Amino acid sequence: MAFLPTAEQRAFARSLDALLSASGTPATARAWAGGDSGPGRALWGRLAEAGVFALAVPEAHEGVGPLPVELAHAFVELGRHAVPGPVVETVAAAALLAELARREDSAPAERFLPALASGASTATLTLTSGPGPGPGPGAGLGPGPVRGRPADPYALDADRADLLFAVRGEGLWLADGHGPVRVSADPARRLARPAPGGELLASGPSVVAAAGRARYWAVLATAAQSLGVGCALLDRTVAYAKQRTQFGAPIGAFQAVKHRLADTLLGLEFARPLLYGAAVGLAAGNCDGIDGDLAAAKAAAGEAGYAAARTALQVHGAVGYTEELDLALWLRKARPLRDAWGDPAQCRAQVLASCARPGTAPARDRA
Repeated sequence: MAFLPTAEQRAFARSLDALLSASGTPATARAWAGGDSGPGRALWGRLAEAGVFALAVPEAHEGVGPLPVELAHAFVELGRHAVPGPVVETVAAAALLAELARREDSAPAERFLPALASGASTATLTLTSGPGPGPGPGAGLGPGPVRGRPADPYALDADRADLLFAVRGEGLWLADGHGPVRVSADPARRLARPAPGGELLASGPSVVAAAGRARYWAVLATAAQSLGVGCALLDRTVAYAKQRTQFGAPIGAFQAVKHRLADTLLGLEFARPLLYGAAVGLAAGNCDGIDGDLAAAKAAAGEAGYAAARTALQVHGAVGYTEELDLALWLRKARPLRDAWGDPAQCRAQVLASCARPGTAPARDRA
């Protein structure tokens, strides 16, 4: 198993980095959090032109995928630049519809996938069935059962997305509204439960299988975002440590700061091969233990990103708490991304369950 990216994959990541660097994503993220989705919609269109959302859509439905390895590279860059919006949920919805089409239920895919691939439509998604470490982007938040039925998980940016899909048991629904919007620790991540009912798009065991596939893509993309957020935080913290002086010397020259930055780098670099290894496994279609591989990548990347946030806040000191500093955009993302689509405890439980499954070897042995 080769973990080194190809020249084409590196070029794709560089092109996205250049696109996002020129797009002023910090201002876009602030506008999104403040209720102005115009700049975010414009950025969404540029990402779609670059092919980001087409990576999860098969060629038969006007996409270029499925290409999970390329998607992992793309979402590292999206995390590195703090791109707002339901980007993870859109590719997860695309993966769900594509899997339904593969299982001979192509009507929803034909109806929605071309618009998702082109960026003409945005989507968000909640899942209450299918394998994986966690129920959705708002895992563990909010009240419990409502009138005798389990509450839907929170959907990310349900008030901004064009399409709100909800998998409930063996049914795939297109919700026709949402409940009250809750603001998370990251103001750019707005959460709301889908409204009950809506249009039933598909039902049966194929929906459960498709939901499991969608969850795989959501976990992979969220892990990649976490890694990108952590890398951005580390880069900014290193730059600050070089210019901030104390006792006549840059604080980056102090041994304690060096050790903290080195530990942060190690955490991120140990998470990177887990992320790309899981992406390679998903691309190969090898489902033996893939849920464990993805959960391991998610736990490692989420914890590394959150550790980078803690390091950034400690090294920056009081200035790190100020909203005016762009650093706050990444600081606020690290914790919610760590817990979205499976918090560390859920991911570790999934890894243990995968290792205990008869006939399943650990990822390092399969590699």
